Amino acid sequence: MRRHWSLFATASRYALIGHARNHFAMLLVVVYIPVWIGLAYVTIPGRPAPFRLRATGEILSPPGNHLTQITGALNAVTLIAGFMMFAATFTGGAFDRRLAMAGYPRYHLVLAKLSALTLVCAAIAAYATAAVGCAWPPRQPLVLAAALFCAALTYGALGVVFGSVLRREVEGMFAILMISILDVALQNPLSSSGSDSAVVRFLPTYGAVQASMSAAFSDASAAQGLVIQFLWLIGAACAGFLVFRRRTRNALRPERKPRVPAASGRGTAQGTDGALPSAEPGPSAERVRPT
Repeated sequence: MRRHWSLFATASRYALIGHARNHFAMLLVVVYIPVWIGLAYVTIPGRPAPFRLRATGEILSPPGNHLTQITGALNAVTLIAGFMMFAATFTGGAFDRRLAMAGYPRYHLVLAKLSALTLVCAAIAAYATAAVGCAWPPRQPLVLAAALFCAALTYGALGVVFGSVLRREVEGMFAILMISILDVALQNPLSSSGSDSAVVRFLPTYGAVQASMSAAFSDASAAQGLVIQFLWLIGAACAGFLVFRRRTRNALRPERKPRVPAASGRGTAQGTDGALPSAEPGPSAERVRPT
């Protein structure tokens, strides 16, 4: 048990160090989240924006700037988590492959990455919730933080998938950026007239959007949205594990055992039944000296 814990702790330490060295991501966390939420609060008009929340069936009428802050927080946490996990997987893929081929257990590597992702997403979600709370108090701040946390985890797992599948860094960055923007923008009642469409139920952050809207503007339960988002999280995590396992597989061919020829069933020239001749000379092999 101590050996397993040591392997997990070592892999987790290197995973966290890899995230800490991503200075651009740290800058996004510290600056981008409050700036995006603050600009949404200042620039978007505060007129009521009525819409129907599909998860509960309620008709909510929050101020437009408050509504944009929630969608902006979701967009920010998903982008940052996706970028961080993509960068960590893309740059550390060769190192993970060497570790796995050297005998390091892949399950410990996966658990370490999952633990690091969980800590990073928890910090990002708490920071975004606090930034929203500086402008106005959400009805259910803990549920709002949970929704942001699940959304960040989902995109973090998608970042692992893109980092393992795509070959160039710009491709992964562009994929995460476009998916996150389209995902959240189509569900914002201010920017999309089809936010109440049935199609949005298949978007990656549908559950998180429903849960965060309910948590921010009503006292109704957001359990349904969290469950939906958790299912998306499980699917993305399974996909990330499968591609990581495939990428770190042993590419060497298995060693073949030398084939031992079977003994013949018929007797040999020496009159033995399938037995190999003895290496020691018998009495018949000795020279007979003349008397």
